[in-house]
Amino acid sequence: MTELPPLDRLAILAGRSWRVRELPGGLTKTNLHVETDDGRDLVVRWSHGDAALLGIDRDAEAFNTRAAAAAGVGADVIEYRPDLSMLVIAFLPGRSLENADFADAGVLGRAAAATRELHAGPRFQGDFDMFARQAAYLATVRAHGYELPPGYDDHADAWDAVRRALAVHAAPTVPCNNDLLAANFIDDGAVCRLIDYEYSGNNDACFELGNTSTECDFAPEQVEAYAEAYFGKLMRADLARVRLQMLASEYGWSLWGFIQAAASPIDYDFHGWGTERYEKSVATFRGPDLARLLEEVTTGG
Repeated sequence: MTELPPLDRLAILAGRSWRVRELPGGLTKTNLHVETDDGRDLVVRWSHGDAALLGIDRDAEAFNTRAAAAAGVGADVIEYRPDLSMLVIAFLPGRSLENADFADAGVLGRAAAATRELHAGPRFQGDFDMFARQAAYLATVRAHGYELPPGYDDHADAWDAVRRALAVHAAPTVPCNNDLLAANFIDDGAVCRLIDYEYSGNNDACFELGNTSTECDFAPEQVEAYAEAYFGKLMRADLARVRLQMLASEYGWSLWGFIQAAASPIDYDFHGWGTERYEKSVATFRGPDLARLLEEVTTGG
């Protein structure tokens, strides 16, 4: 186990004895499952690294985690200690999903339902827009002299075309997690719950769907099935919007990987993580479908 944070300074653990184990995952924090002898079942999220470098607002994360709990899809916040870089939430029973799990139509439907409930819940603190986030990440990369993938700037014009197309029929924003990879869905066989609100903010619902679709490596028919499970009746313009937001996720988040590769103390292949997403985006930028997707989103079908 990695070095433990000062758990004894948490109010919820004062005067209690406990058992602790490290949970898998977490590239900007350590997640600990803590069970107390008097029946408390908790997760302590201990943050580390430079949150500002990645555009993370820990106060907003705590606020939005509470809002997600109020929406019925998140874990209750038990204690927030910014001075200790710790957020304590209730442990959610179930298992973290893996990409392959979404081949099950039941899992896919429960994931879409949970996402829809989150989006219908209380507004979040702060907004998230991948085009603004990408510009900020790119400025960080350049200011610090970090590596960019070869040819990254070659797609600037196409990137702007995507931004302008998505703005034409933009719907009101909704509270989004913005990082719903498979491991952030907790499934108990009856319902899914959603965790990890580091990058949460009010956003286009289709970014949420597109981000999950690309992070979970959905095949084209899965992207369509997931969007249909979310929307009910699926319009061509909605599907095109999800696919363009997949591209936005890939191109924007790839820079997160290159920043982490240069700045993070964690022993992880962030360079490979960023490269994988960048190469996905290039395949769409250079592929045969981009012009049609732009037209369908702009014209509404």
